[in-house]
Amino acid sequence: MTQMHRVGAPFDVGHEFEPFVRDSGFPYWNRYAAVNDEFIDIHMDDEAGQAAGYPTAFGMGNLTWAYFHVALHRWLGDESRVVSLSTQFRSAVTRGTQVVVRGTVSAVRVSGVETVLEIDMRAEDSSGNRLAPATAVIALA
Repeated sequence: MTQMHRVGAPFDVGHEFEPFVRDSGFPYWNRYAAVNDEFIDIHMDDEAGQAAGYPTAFGMGNLTWAYFHVALHRWLGDESRVVSLSTQFRSAVTRGTQVVVRGTVSAVRVSGVETVLEIDMRAEDSSGNRLAPATAVIALA
């Protein structure tokens, strides 16, 4: 597990965590669909994706949502708690797209015994085109 900071270490506004990168396509979507019983044609068949107006089949929005959670967990470890996470899907993740999740600490405050981080996040493709902006609030014990 990659951790840029250990729990209890200082977190600075402006700090960017190491990008979390995932490829996309049928093998990845199939595994996700198997867990969630989400075998929908637009995620499994290029012709269905094209009929919906995309160049190929496209990934599940909730899989991109899960990538935000995985990126946070890999950065902060088991001692962190996701208080909130919100996102807006701006572009579909079509087959062959590499998804890159990035995040920057935008605020740090102490609340009782916890340090609370506000994080501006985004999922991009490998060219830097924004797929989904997101914000997260994380509590560290």
